[in-house]
Amino acid sequence: MRNLPSADWTVNNGWIHAAAIATDLLAWTRLLGLYDEPELVGAQPDTLRYRILHIPARLAVHARRRVLHLADTWPWTGAVLTCWHRLNQLPQPG
Repeated sequence: MRNLPSADWTVNNGWIHAAAIATDLLAWTRLLGLYDEPELVGAQPDTLRYRILHIPARLAVHARRRVLHLADTWPWTGAVLTCWHRLNQLPQPG
């Protein structure tokens, strides 16, 4: 309990829920988008943060479509593009 950010349980409860959601999103991203990338399928959250989440990119909306602009020099651009396309192919919820 001393590592939590607040002495108030309601604030700490929000932090715990946010951490659980972030962990679930990383796990589902690995499961659904990176299942055939040998370096990233079993990667730890720190590795995914460095290779996937910190990629120099820009997301734009043009003609009601999302366009992802990636840096060509980033070593994991191919993996990010593959993951992006796979996750965009999933059916929209409800």
